[in-house]
Amino acid sequence: MPPTRTTFLGRPKTVKTIEDLQVAGKRVFVRADLNVPLSGGIITDDGRIRAVAPTIAKLVQAGARVVVASHLGRPKGEPDPQYSLAPVAVRLGEILGVPVSFATDTVGESAKATVAALADGEVTLLENLRFNAGETAKDDAERGAFADELAGLADVYVGDGFGAVHRKHASVYDLPARLPHAVGDLIATEVGVLKRLTDEVARPYVVVLGGSKVSDKVGVIENLLGKADRILIGGGMMYTFIAAQGHGVGASLLQEDQIPVVQDYLKRGAEQGVEFVIPVDTAVSGSFPDVKGGAPVEDFAVVDADAIPDGALGLDIGPRTAQLFAEKIADAKTVFWNGPMGVFEHPAFAEGTRVVAQGLIDSDAFTVVGGGDSAAAVRTLGFDETKFGHISTGGGASLEYLEGKTLPGLAALEG
Repeated sequence: MPPTRTTFLGRPKTVKTIEDLQVAGKRVFVRADLNVPLSGGIITDDGRIRAVAPTIAKLVQAGARVVVASHLGRPKGEPDPQYSLAPVAVRLGEILGVPVSFATDTVGESAKATVAALADGEVTLLENLRFNAGETAKDDAERGAFADELAGLADVYVGDGFGAVHRKHASVYDLPARLPHAVGDLIATEVGVLKRLTDEVARPYVVVLGGSKVSDKVGVIENLLGKADRILIGGGMMYTFIAAQGHGVGASLLQEDQIPVVQDYLKRGAEQGVEFVIPVDTAVSGSFPDVKGGAPVEDFAVVDADAIPDGALGLDIGPRTAQLFAEKIADAKTVFWNGPMGVFEHPAFAEGTRVVAQGLIDSDAFTVVGGGDSAAAVRTLGFDETKFGHISTGGGASLEYLEGKTLPGLAALEG
């Protein structure tokens, strides 16, 4: 079977898939993204584990000896028990329906012994890659030395950690150059979806952006100004847009340095026929709510977006805005949503996110939930994931792809 022809980075390249490899009896290193949220050692959202499981299962069925590796959290280059992948090994085994052994280090004696003990069709998970400083090192030699050690554990590399492909890390960027490599099914799916958001997009094309900061979305807004028909602004970033229109925002999150940037976006959007939809009302409180305890918010209020009281903290889009957003989504043919509309973890400030999610479901559009907090919101609020066109496993990677950036992990899988 000839290698697949694809255009990961905008030009034709030869990219091998799992089907192009001979994996029976071979040690196959699968770089996954198992960076799941943990609370007291308990996995609170296993979406990323379930997303990569089909790739691992396919390799198991083909008789590979599967070595799975991932990061979790941001340990500082040394072991830290709170970031151990041990709970993930248990859950991965449950999802696969086969035992998953666990190496208590990344490239040390436990890893070598655990990998050596694998039989055909068996799976092991290495400890958190970021417990080794070489994984994230800026120095090419240090990063390369760690990649050399990882390469000693495998015969073949499969890249399937989409949530990490925007990082120039040893297991993502350097390791593929040291082994025969292929793209996993999850990454292939993710890239295929993102192409539908950038090439020959079905219109109207609506982009819904939330989250905390405008600065996190600068690149994607810049790139989408020439592609989207409507850009709906919610989340903490909406208060900078409200301020850019000349209104006070009380004690709400505000990036004053981004106000000129936002004003420029609004001006250029008007010139290019891109409609920015800014909230007309907002849910506020005098303080940030207790999201873990879920205690009632006694000073909850809904106010007009141009009349936020001094000291009030905006925490969600208001009901009129939620309805407006649903109307702007209703006739779309393509919708990309990245970032919740408010503090969805607390019931008092979840309604905006809930209405937007339902709006995506009710539309006839191809809908993409852009990973991260948006994906967590979908699951936390009890939505059926199958009702969305695609739920991404990589928020940051999705955004950088839409910005038009070269993603190191995808570049490494080409050729």
